[in-house]
Amino acid sequence: MSTQDYLDKDFYAALGVPKDAKAAEIKKAYRALAREFHPDVNKGDEKAADRFKEISEAYDVLSDETTRREYDEARALFGSSRSGTFESGAGWGGDGGIGGVDLGDLFGASGGPGGIGDIFSSVFSAGGGRRSAARRGNDLETQVRIGFAEAVEGTTVPIRISREGPCPTCSGSGARPGTTPRVCPVCSGSGHVNRSAGAFALSEPCRNCLGRGRLIDDPCPTCSGVGTVVTTKTLQIRVPAGVKDGQRIKLGGRGGAGVAGGPSGDLFVIVHVDKHPVFGRKGDNLTITLPVTFAEVALGADVEVPVLGGGHVTLRVPPGTSNGRTFRVRGRGVPREGGKPGDLLVTVEVAVPQKLDARSKELLEAYRSATSDHDPRVGLNDLAGGD
Repeated sequence: MSTQDYLDKDFYAALGVPKDAKAAEIKKAYRALAREFHPDVNKGDEKAADRFKEISEAYDVLSDETTRREYDEARALFGSSRSGTFESGAGWGGDGGIGGVDLGDLFGASGGPGGIGDIFSSVFSAGGGRRSAARRGNDLETQVRIGFAEAVEGTTVPIRISREGPCPTCSGSGARPGTTPRVCPVCSGSGHVNRSAGAFALSEPCRNCLGRGRLIDDPCPTCSGVGTVVTTKTLQIRVPAGVKDGQRIKLGGRGGAGVAGGPSGDLFVIVHVDKHPVFGRKGDNLTITLPVTFAEVALGADVEVPVLGGGHVTLRVPPGTSNGRTFRVRGRGVPREGGKPGDLLVTVEVAVPQKLDARSKELLEAYRSATSDHDPRVGLNDLAGGD
């Protein structure tokens, strides 16, 4: 059966069953139609013979669970009209295309990699070998822990990973040095063989060569014919400035080695950041809680604020500053790639002394007497009890 026939024919309509029909329903419908249109019953009736062929073809596909699923998936990929045939707006082109799309390109006839033919090759295989496909290497994942300042400023850290790579003895061929693998005589090097499945052929991995397309008579003593070995290696990984705790960094091509010339996989590094005893972080801004005295917030003062990495900046606290107020020191936060860095957010917090000497108590008592007319809680009770 051609690709066009496979996609264009509605086997459910041919048997008169819905698309969600159970296997028993399909079998029952087929038997009834087969008795009605059997050539022995309708001798010399060409229309009946064609109808019998149609229902037999439909039953061959729908009676097998695997081929039925593949048929449903293939038709769902392109979509069908209510009548079971493809809509006229997306009709077959003069060159075997659908809506102007060349089916040869879609099903890999052009030989390009990554086509739909790679996905549905088991459905539409029409005989003939194909080259064993290269396979991408496995992705790897590791974790690393760094300090708070390193996360803000960026750093380089060593990590040890174990990964598969080409065998150094056989250079990845799997054969003992001085020998070469031979082409599998069963699949002719394609790695796949075809088997009949009723109305069409299915392709499956060759059991003789396990889908590799080649046989190794004298395996490499180092890798035992696999072509790869596991090695442990130390890599120097650059962690960019501004990385967040739990962030996943992708290093393209640093994962497992590819198979049969395929590309290497990727390496993913999950970064864990230690907490800092002084600084915190909100997005690209750094935060700090700065202890101050009552006199400094009441009278105003210039206070020193430490910055990450050493040194300090001077912050002017205006008179009458309330406890918990946050000030912004611009440009002293987390670096931003291609932009200005974040800010340092300074929250002042009045530090209440735990112990006072006699002189300090005397002065505070004098202050309390001097400010006795000022009650910061005036009206609070009324507001609390109001509607």
